Amino acid sequence: MYFVPTSGKLAHFFESEENFLQLYPVPVQQLDAMHWSPLAVIELAADFLGAKKGAKILDIGSGVGKFCLASAYYRPAAFFYGVEQRKYLVDHARLAAERSGMTHVRFVHKDFTQLDLAHFDHFYFYNSFFENLAKSDKIDESIAFDPGLYHYYSNYLSKQLDKMPPGTKVVTYCSWDDEIPPGYELKATDMNHLLKFWIKR
Repeated sequence: MYFVPTSGKLAHFFESEENFLQLYPVPVQQLDAMHWSPLAVIELAADFLGAKKGAKILDIGSGVGKFCLASAYYRPAAFFYGVEQRKYLVDHARLAAERSGMTHVRFVHKDFTQLDLAHFDHFYFYNSFFENLAKSDKIDESIAFDPGLYHYYSNYLSKQLDKMPPGTKVVTYCSWDDEIPPGYELKATDMNHLLKFWIKR
């Protein structure tokens, strides 16, 4: 059974990790600790990325939509988009958006290389490419994995970010920074340097 908020009770979901996970079935909840960003991380990232009203932020590898949903709560004047290649995770994200009543989030079922990143202002990246590395924890075995894909995706994202205009912001979490091109300046770190805040010069 899911918790369905009454009017004005949206804050319930953001009082704790446990409350937030009530938006999802148990199998999804069990993946949270490894594969979805903690709320404390999301709040810091959302404050940095969504500071400007109307900003469009893309979560690359959005999973079940936790970053977008929580960010939309913390920064309601911005718009949050998620792209995810597993359709069933996108379905969970869309259902969670309906249950929570969030209206300024969108989820797209695609490989992120099929999107034009120029349509977005800023980006969040919790290293979804790591799944392609041999000893990494994987969400499931529903897609093909290849270490070469890690390098391909990282290089592709780096090239796309390099094309973005000055002032573009990126937040990375648990990343090796392979996807960050030289033109980006590291402005701050948090969470023992696992969370990094970048701006294109």
